Amino acid sequence: MFDDSNIIVGLEIGTSKVCAVVGEQSADGSLNVIGLGQSCSRGVRKGEIVDATMIEEDVRNAIVEAEQMADVEIRNVYLGVTGGHIRGFNNRGVHPVVSADREISDDDVQDVIKNAKAINLPTENTVVHAIRQHFFVDGHDGVANPVGMLGSRLEVDVHVVHGHTNRLQNAIRLVKGLQLEVDEIVFNGLASSLALLTNEQKELGALVIDIGGGTTDYVVYTNGVIKHTGVLAIGGDHVSNDLAYGLKVPLSRAEKLKLEHGCALVDKTVTGQTITITNELGLPLKTVNVEHLQRIMSLRIEEIFQLVAQDLEQAGLFDYLRAGVFLCGGGARVPEIARLAEPILQMPVSLGQTNSVSGLKSALDQPEFVTAIGLAKFGSFKARKRDGRPSLARGIKGIFGKFLQRS
Repeated sequence: MFDDSNIIVGLEIGTSKVCAVVGEQSADGSLNVIGLGQSCSRGVRKGEIVDATMIEEDVRNAIVEAEQMADVEIRNVYLGVTGGHIRGFNNRGVHPVVSADREISDDDVQDVIKNAKAINLPTENTVVHAIRQHFFVDGHDGVANPVGMLGSRLEVDVHVVHGHTNRLQNAIRLVKGLQLEVDEIVFNGLASSLALLTNEQKELGALVIDIGGGTTDYVVYTNGVIKHTGVLAIGGDHVSNDLAYGLKVPLSRAEKLKLEHGCALVDKTVTGQTITITNELGLPLKTVNVEHLQRIMSLRIEEIFQLVAQDLEQAGLFDYLRAGVFLCGGGARVPEIARLAEPILQMPVSLGQTNSVSGLKSALDQPEFVTAIGLAKFGSFKARKRDGRPSLARGIKGIFGKFLQRS
């Protein structure tokens, strides 16, 4: 058995699958993936729970499989969240330094961050993350850590991610109903970016796009910090729905055709090719044109990238993404998807690779497991910094503590 005190678990309850990744944190702080459990997801639509009974069984199956592979008992998880209700924006907090010697303390830092989070959100929404970007001391910008400096006015820029409280609470209650504790909730897009990007790529500026079954999450880093986040309620399931409608076939058959013959760009070599679809007895039902299939797929996937591009253009971020675009999620498996995305986003696009994580090769190389790996990595960051300076994660448990206790 592994030492349970070093075990960190990421749990993603997705639209198409539930995935639990078990990581073991070594003495040097690195994360080693020792277990993976997954099951098909039922009862989730566009990243949010719509049938708690069905998805509860799927979560239980994924957890049990992960426990068996890792030979551990899972008690706590870092839970990923997404959905069209999640929003992100930048905000600035201001705090006067009132100590007699004007030396900035940890309390001053916490107060200015608290002020940055004191924003006019809809009453039904709650802050999920308030991620520090840069501090300002008496107008001097670019301060990484102001503690110990002298000043009379402390400011901080933060990126705030917030969502609908009850819709976030649904996932928390479900997991707690399985006798598991939720250490913290984490925006899926943030988790994916932590798994994929190096510090150098964050400094250069990078865009991570996670194309899941029901949503597409994206995160922008510039100058080493998160500048922008977003969620589109569109994913791989929408491609399957388009195929079912356009080809006039059942949804299950459309999903199979997508996996076996799909492509983000129309392959010229398939011109004139057809596929004969048979029924349960092997008798032919209809004929499907492969070129038509791929054109339907291409249009829907193109729409996803166009919506992301429009949002980034409005935010004025295109000029800051010097490291390019990194794709992950099950949707990133579609052949030629990077070639489709490059002219739309006007920068290099590649399939993301997990970094600073070791262990199961079967998990680390698959784009659909990136989010769950990132959730475990988030937990490892929190564990490393728990007794040191405030981490990226600090504050989330406090915000949701009352829900975690009540559930």
